[in-house]
Amino acid sequence: MPVDKVANFEDCNCFTVRAAARHISQFYDQFLASSGLRTTQFSILTQLKFRGPLTINALAEVLIMDRTTLGRNILPLERDGLVKIEPSAADRRAKEVRLTKAGEKRFEEARKAWSVAQARFEGAYGTRRASDLRAMLRAVIASELEGADHRA
Repeated sequence: MPVDKVANFEDCNCFTVRAAARHISQFYDQFLASSGLRTTQFSILTQLKFRGPLTINALAEVLIMDRTTLGRNILPLERDGLVKIEPSAADRRAKEVRLTKAGEKRFEEARKAWSVAQARFEGAYGTRRASDLRAMLRAVIASELEGADHRA
């Protein structure tokens, strides 16, 4: 869409996606609260549970998150003994994040609450619509928006 045609900020894709993400995150956070985790922390534990130990850079890439934001979210997990950060065996300069036994236990507790949130979301929004939404958002993630010429 040409720049001069964008006049209605209510049609801003970025704002709408971010507002929806905040709305959904707040919904899931209510269910995860009893586990002491927030949605971002649960996502970190989930990736470590199913992918195994990851370097901080690899974890940030998987979560589509910058390292600084990831670091702020990992600190309480490390403080609570849910993850451990150590030099990578493959490259001692890189730091690797791994799930601890306490982290696995907390993940399993939170996973039950997440399952309830997931079922309630799909019940309210519709299973098919939720599946379509995930597919559309994955397509956005896979699209090549990076490197756009912002001078135009």
